[in-house]
Amino acid sequence: MPGGGVAVTASGMEGGKKSSIVGILMASFAAFGGILFGYDTGVISGIKEMNFWLKTFGYESPAGSGTYTISTANESLIVSILSLGTFFGALFAAPMADTLGRRMGIVAANLVFCAGVAMQTAATAVPLFVAGRVFAGLGVGMVSCLVPMYQAEASPKWIRGAVVSCYQWAITIGLLLAACVNQGTKDRNDYGSYRIPIAIQFAWAGILSAGMLYLPESPRYLVKRHRDADAARALGRLMSVPPDHQDVQMELEDVKANLRMEEEVGQSSYVDCFKMGPNKILFRTLTGIFLQAWQQLTGINFIFYYGTTFFKNSGISNPFLITIATNVVNVCMTIPAFWAVDHVGRRRLLLIGAAGMLVCEYLVAIIGVTISVSNQAGQKVLVAFVCIYIAFFASTWGPIAWVVTSEIYPLAIRAKAMSMSTASNWLWNFGIGYATPYIVNPEYGNLGPKVFFVWGSTCVGCLVFTYFCIPETKGLSLEQIDILYQNTTPVKSVAYRDQLIAHNVHAADEDAIARVTTEVRMAEKGEKGEAHNEEKV
Repeated sequence: MPGGGVAVTASGMEGGKKSSIVGILMASFAAFGGILFGYDTGVISGIKEMNFWLKTFGYESPAGSGTYTISTANESLIVSILSLGTFFGALFAAPMADTLGRRMGIVAANLVFCAGVAMQTAATAVPLFVAGRVFAGLGVGMVSCLVPMYQAEASPKWIRGAVVSCYQWAITIGLLLAACVNQGTKDRNDYGSYRIPIAIQFAWAGILSAGMLYLPESPRYLVKRHRDADAARALGRLMSVPPDHQDVQMELEDVKANLRMEEEVGQSSYVDCFKMGPNKILFRTLTGIFLQAWQQLTGINFIFYYGTTFFKNSGISNPFLITIATNVVNVCMTIPAFWAVDHVGRRRLLLIGAAGMLVCEYLVAIIGVTISVSNQAGQKVLVAFVCIYIAFFASTWGPIAWVVTSEIYPLAIRAKAMSMSTASNWLWNFGIGYATPYIVNPEYGNLGPKVFFVWGSTCVGCLVFTYFCIPETKGLSLEQIDILYQNTTPVKSVAYRDQLIAHNVHAADEDAIARVTTEVRMAEKGEKGEAHNEEKV
């Protein structure tokens, strides 16, 4: 219905922001799942360079030298096998989310993760260590899909981007914690050198599981299960109002109206994720899958998987400390995204981030191939541009890829489509993690810093993809995003999004949707007509 204004809150009512504070805190706590993701991703970067770990899992080379190493094949397997586990974990997250629910699904994922941590902690040979990485990967993959989904469905629309961005921030904190713990244990000449960093992960999983038991279930999941009374109670708890409050009932009506329309079109199977039609499900599914792929192709995990090795080979005297520095940049520069994602917008930030990263990566490549490893000033410049590149990623593509993929899917297929987009992230993560040693190690591809020419070129692809495929969704409810996809294109989405907010359009109000769509299209035609007349003159 018409009315309202740009400052409309999650409930569409004045004061909605105040009543949503508790819900924001609850949804933000779920971001703790990012600690599991980031820590488990980052801890292996330092562990595989520790002398005692190399002595335990590798071999002496050359014989009698007292220096230990690990084969490139085993290095690739140990680093990348986590991502293979996460790929399947992300796919398993869909049935788990639709049966156990978003909340209990996260708890179950933590149990699987802990089994993997236990195996890695106990391992003294490669096979058990690899098996533990697989199980930990299954858990991390499920968490990486379920946490942003839960956050998006439980957060108020006016701050949903910032809440989901907390997940990426938690990932960066996990990476930093891993680097700090590795720094503290790397010189130990016993099993504690690698067992302590690995076993600490039991604490992260325990905190997340305990907290999730006290949080409400996603109201949108409960609506999908036709548990309307439970959905009202959960939403009322998130909004700090009674279940029969008009704000709660209005939001639930929008969710139910959208769900009814989706159920009329399909049955929410995997096949339905690839159907063409007015809801543009196929386009939305592929957008999420490719967005997560492009995020990995920025090259960021090259730094966090192989950063210690890369800086060591580049002549940096203390690569462990440089790795901590890059992680500090990653943590600190994610914070501006909390504000920017809901003010500057998703689409614009992705464009800015891709442009900034491609410039930095080309410069790192050029500097790396033109200076010697003994040139300390040049190495400092190289590290500086790596940090600037990480800053661009952390404030744009890092959090916003998760924000966009958590909000662009209809409720009926959200779990399945999001599991596929998350699986895409981990599949490319696996491919990059496995291939990188063969690409950069001296005995194989020996690209070294030249690999940044590759990452710079893929960022050009990120730029083009964003322009044509990512709409602007800041400030819209999940149901309004469905309306936007049905009635406009990503390139023209900004104008349509502005009208949805200005008129406070609800999914249940078909007349308002038709009126706004007509107004936007007439405005577009008017602009084209004026341009045509100017050309004639």
